Amino acid sequence: MGASSGVSFFSQAETFESLWPTTRRHLDELMDRGKYSHGPKVAELEAALAAWTGARHVVGVNSGTDALVLLLRAAGLQPGDEVIVPTYSFVASATAVVLAGGRPVFADIDPLSYSIDPASAEAVRTERTCMIMPVHLFHQLADLRALLDFADRHRLTVVEDSAEAFGMRWDGVHAGLHGTGGVLSFFPTKTLGAIGDAGAVLTDDPAIADAVAAMRHHGRTGRTVDDFPTINRPTELLGTNSKMDDIQAAVLLAKLTRADQCIARRAELAARYTERLSGTPGLTLPTVVPREAATNPVWYVYLIESDHRDELAAHLARHGVQTETYYPTPLHLQPCFAQLGHRRGEFPQAEAACERALALPLYPDLADHDLDLVSDLVRGFQHGKHGTHR
Repeated sequence: MGASSGVSFFSQAETFESLWPTTRRHLDELMDRGKYSHGPKVAELEAALAAWTGARHVVGVNSGTDALVLLLRAAGLQPGDEVIVPTYSFVASATAVVLAGGRPVFADIDPLSYSIDPASAEAVRTERTCMIMPVHLFHQLADLRALLDFADRHRLTVVEDSAEAFGMRWDGVHAGLHGTGGVLSFFPTKTLGAIGDAGAVLTDDPAIADAVAAMRHHGRTGRTVDDFPTINRPTELLGTNSKMDDIQAAVLLAKLTRADQCIARRAELAARYTERLSGTPGLTLPTVVPREAATNPVWYVYLIESDHRDELAAHLARHGVQTETYYPTPLHLQPCFAQLGHRRGEFPQAEAACERALALPLYPDLADHDLDLVSDLVRGFQHGKHGTHR
């Protein structure tokens, strides 16, 4: 098969163009008002997200990572406190714990959902453990029933890394609202993505919301969003500069009007991948794990596992198809955590996923014929490796 014209791992050009009239209206209002950071569009977005997710409080910040750091601090993390974190996740899940003053304690994952294995969490818990951080990855929620029961037994605070979980619900309750709070990332590739960095904290606890709102703006308490004359207000908490830009809020407000449609398109594409790739030798396709309550998948990533992952990625790249490796190194083996003394082999399920998992292009602007091309390339490669005919 000859080289294709190329399939991007992610693009939102068509979506952005189609939403431009709505986006421009928000931007015009922003420019007329003349406040470009932490202004009225941020407040408007917070209210819209609260209505969409059902959260009592939404606090906009400048990234999903900062949202995690500030949420952990607001939840009471103290220096040296331990937080159980899955070792298969983006590094920010664990570095946020360190930046908030805590110590990450790694646990293995369930190989089907890629989220914390409750039995592994039980095994790594110590008397110093005060929190657990479920991470909802790719297209489904962690086993919240088991993890919440575990937290209740040991009196642990639950902080959800729900950065990828926009739109996912457990028994009707949105991700991030099952413990003390959760976060959203609006990195451009996310299900609801900005055109730069932005994030938010979701919580039903007004004290948590107030603390995060203060810390995002240098620790100033009281109203700060769209409030010009507060530069000299006393600083009551140790905070940072994590204000959301109104330009990002304007883009997100426009894209929120299309959220349900985009989620439905992602589901169509995921179903098409599954139909085209089913039965391919040496390939494991994503599954939706049955839970004890009603849940809904939201296909942020379509993650396959291949017994020749790196060769498959190189094969696709030669044909102009971009992919992403989630994640090549488990957190317990990341150089930044070398001082924790972990060794290869401690968390076998996570380590296996790191060697096999590959994300294929999946986004609302992806054309069916491009998905079919990707599927044909994957099937052809795997059949060739296994000496079988399609």
